[in-house]
Amino acid sequence: MTNRNEYLNKQVEICVANDKISPRLYSEYGVNLGLRDENGNGVLTGLTKISKIVSSKIIDGKKQSCDGELWYRGYRIEDIIDSLGDELGFERTAYLLLMGQMPDEKELSDFKDIIGSSRTLPTNFTRDVIMKAPSEDIMNSMTRSILTLASYDNSIRDGSLGNVLRQCIQLIAVFPLLAIYGYNAYNHYEKRESMIIHYPRPELSTAENILLLLRPDKSYTPLEAKVLDTALILHMEHGGGNNSTFTTRVVTSSGSDTYSTVAAAMSSLKGPKHGGANVKVMEMMEDIRRHVKDFGDKDEVAGYLTKLLDGEAFDGKKLIYGMGHAVYSLSDPRERIFRKYVEELAESKGRQEDLRLYENVEELAPKLIAQKRRIYKGVSPNIDFYSGFVYDMLGIPQELYTAFFAIARIVGWSAHRMEELICMDKIIRPAYMSVMEERSPDGAEA
Repeated sequence: MTNRNEYLNKQVEICVANDKISPRLYSEYGVNLGLRDENGNGVLTGLTKISKIVSSKIIDGKKQSCDGELWYRGYRIEDIIDSLGDELGFERTAYLLLMGQMPDEKELSDFKDIIGSSRTLPTNFTRDVIMKAPSEDIMNSMTRSILTLASYDNSIRDGSLGNVLRQCIQLIAVFPLLAIYGYNAYNHYEKRESMIIHYPRPELSTAENILLLLRPDKSYTPLEAKVLDTALILHMEHGGGNNSTFTTRVVTSSGSDTYSTVAAAMSSLKGPKHGGANVKVMEMMEDIRRHVKDFGDKDEVAGYLTKLLDGEAFDGKKLIYGMGHAVYSLSDPRERIFRKYVEELAESKGRQEDLRLYENVEELAPKLIAQKRRIYKGVSPNIDFYSGFVYDMLGIPQELYTAFFAIARIVGWSAHRMEELICMDKIIRPAYMSVMEERSPDGAEA
């Protein structure tokens, strides 16, 4: 009998030999790998009114890096956060992104009522779907649940805007349940821990319900709810060009249903190059804690960061995770906003020593990266640098980190799905140039 592993290894060698394309050809034919030009800028593939990212400006005819800006529907993200004050603003910001305007108090109240009443799953869904196949991969668990929810929707084939908006709002409402119940099932059946299932309360905000669902005693402080609410708002949307949002656009353009579209976006987000960055930051910081004795000794911290960049520590990838961004250079506006909430939460949790380590890495890493990589446009911490630390202080398990990203980003996906349906009526179909060799049936080149 053929050894399966030996067979597969041999076939992989054949695949690699036949599929390999010379890098020279990509340049010769002007192919923008990763849909990015030679300067790393995204190739323009569409227009949107939902959000805007700014990382550079033209000054005196020259493109220059600037402090990063993020805009939602014409509002700077800083202004949105500041205008909220102590309000938990997930629902208000979700309405803004979905509908394109800030809600008045009646519109906001009605939207909250709809979200609250939609935060429920079909009868026995938790038992029969979520708990039937518990998995450490919560994103996979959620995706399976999303696709199964389609079977309970009697209007699945109705592609009208009103029906699609209903489906999107219902998914926004139930995402926290899919994530946390999925984790509870895994924690019970795989980790052999106790399982407690709480029901959400319709009068509470998304952030409050998340903490209520996750914690055995249902308790949380106003600061904890505010920090989590802010994290969700900052992760809610980030331009149409990120991988999962573009996936949303592509699948929507094919005429597929909302559940399949969101499942595809989930599959994109779970990729470690997209949504899993904060987990890598946490793993890296834990590695630093094991090898650095004095978190306040900048020389010791710098020495270990140098080892990371030289590939002599942690995973050998020569990266300091949480530093740098595909778009931003001088600063990530989300990180700047989040920073003060991190400080408040660290003080309330007695985690100042850990915060000092983060602060020293934040100060030292950009300088070391610039020296080692000869990057002069600027390297700054991104929001993922602190988000994992915040989730850790909130007692959120690492298995849920990317799922929490999805709980926020489902709003942006929904807004882009609606915009694609409203503005476009063409399937997204890019071109690939064939560079295969033509052959005759006997295997010889034609």
